[in-house]
Amino acid sequence: MSDQLKVKVKALGLLDLLAFKNLVPNRKKIFEKASAAPVEKVPHMNALAQSIHPKRQTFEITGIKDCPNDVKIYELKSKHAAFFRAGQYLSVKLDIKGYKVTRAYSILSSPKEALTGKCALGIKGSGFVSEYIADNWKVGDTITTSGPEGAFYYEELRDAKTVVGIAGGCGISPLYSMAQAIVDGTEDFKLVLLYGSRTKKDIVLEAELREIVSKSNGKVKVVHVLSEQEAKGCETGFVTKELISKYGGELPYSIFMCGPQEMYDFVQKEIEELGLEKKYVRAELYGQINNIQEYDKFPSEKEGRKYKMTILAAGKTFETLASSTESVLVAIERAKVAAPSLCRTGECGFCRSRLISGDVFIPEDTDGRRAADKQSGYIHPCASFPVSDIVIEVPVE
Repeated sequence: MSDQLKVKVKALGLLDLLAFKNLVPNRKKIFEKASAAPVEKVPHMNALAQSIHPKRQTFEITGIKDCPNDVKIYELKSKHAAFFRAGQYLSVKLDIKGYKVTRAYSILSSPKEALTGKCALGIKGSGFVSEYIADNWKVGDTITTSGPEGAFYYEELRDAKTVVGIAGGCGISPLYSMAQAIVDGTEDFKLVLLYGSRTKKDIVLEAELREIVSKSNGKVKVVHVLSEQEAKGCETGFVTKELISKYGGELPYSIFMCGPQEMYDFVQKEIEELGLEKKYVRAELYGQINNIQEYDKFPSEKEGRKYKMTILAAGKTFETLASSTESVLVAIERAKVAAPSLCRTGECGFCRSRLISGDVFIPEDTDGRRAADKQSGYIHPCASFPVSDIVIEVPVE
């Protein structure tokens, strides 16, 4: 028909067939003519890729700010900080008295600051590693981290134009980064932030959030939700489906959630009743899984038991005792084996290891393994819990 698009397709010619046939032989001739001398410097494209996606970054601590609720903000500076998406995290690498450990912390600063080598992390001083950081990190110290990781960021092709951010405590970090990115033009969406705290004095970055709202031209709105206090201009109680609907407006909107595990357990049930498509609900990793014995399918008869764990790493054999209520990764680190890890919640797969023998419990909602790995016996140690003696082969970082 005359109104249809006409496309001319060139027939596959003899020269095309000859070129394809000679492709491999010609490539071999080029390799044979090339010099065998080592390349003196890293090729430009390789160097560019390494700078954009570094495996490791080194930062100097340039400032430490005390915040409410035992949170400290660490201002960092590097000659070259990798650019990131607002909402991503860095995995901090530490050696604590011979125990090589990692912890993932969301980036607090705007991606735009990375262009000048700056970055910031907000860390709450609770737990073995974060308490060590609070007691030991000083201005002028040098720290090592991974490159930017994680997929907890706004994606225009997937997410709605309005995002309801739900934060609890130190979970404000990635959403605060998003709010800054909206103001400086790095991101373009509307953010309604429901920020849960116990009382007004527990709110982290209250004044800074107020300033961001004033500069956002209506694109950022912050609603404080206090669970243990009534205060003017604040909601009281918890973040419920009614509260989300009240401030989210018309469907569809995306929900981005970051906070402690207890908050997830409550809010996820509320979200299920909103009728949102699954793609519109995003939850940042809350870190190491706690209270695994409370999961429905955890074998109760295994609670509190300890098992022998044999670790094969870098041609050496290590042995330790592992509790059924601690992750395999924690037990590996306690044996002073430098196991690779990033997210510590089962999603990224960086700690992927081969379970040679024995049984582990893996929660369904944190089982990020590929189907092939499930069939061939690979596990993510950070989200696996021993329920028998086990032998595991670990790739040393």
